[in-house]
Amino acid sequence: MTEPITMRVFHADAESQDWRVVGDGATAVFRTGSFSAGARLVEAIAAAVGDGVPHRPDVDLQRDTVTVRLLTVADDYMGMTTDDLDLAKRISALAREQGLAADPGLVQTVQLTVDALVSADVMPFWAAVLGYERRADSPDEDLVDPRWRGPSIWFQDMDAPRPQRNRIHIDVWVAPELAEARVAAALAAGGRMVRDAGPTYWTLADTEGNEVDVTCAAGRD
Repeated sequence: MTEPITMRVFHADAESQDWRVVGDGATAVFRTGSFSAGARLVEAIAAAVGDGVPHRPDVDLQRDTVTVRLLTVADDYMGMTTDDLDLAKRISALAREQGLAADPGLVQTVQLTVDALVSADVMPFWAAVLGYERRADSPDEDLVDPRWRGPSIWFQDMDAPRPQRNRIHIDVWVAPELAEARVAAALAAGGRMVRDAGPTYWTLADTEGNEVDVTCAAGRD
């Protein structure tokens, strides 16, 4: 791992504009138009990156898109590094060579948050039932899918029970420029604003009080 960098530094680079840092790494979605075109991009990425680079990149090939996620995972750190930034720029260049463009509007990740009186008491249950493992750099707070496909789970301690309030909510990470539009769409669909902490996050609720946070990288570093 080279030097860790913040989300702000990652986004400040002029050549990283295809990418958005969301809850679990920098992600780009390239529109390919066909499965075969996507496979060619994946092959080019594999040839350029090679083996021996831990957990970078994760690639999801679908019928008309290729989603690439970059994340450095170590025992004491999970986030962006200068290596991730360099690799993001290399992958964007490969996509341009094949005439493919990124669509930041398709980038999002989902995280579940559990409010617990004693996180240590409930985390083993969720790890067992989901087949998850503790995140190396925050083992007392986070569980992750070892295959990095399911949403991560963050356990948030609370001081006392909260009657009439759900104890599990969803965090939806989107690109910063899309956050307010996503909030507006949810409100137009019958939701209500619970907490406006924009531009970093907004807590919304459905008509029965179930909550969700729409969140992004803005204002975090």
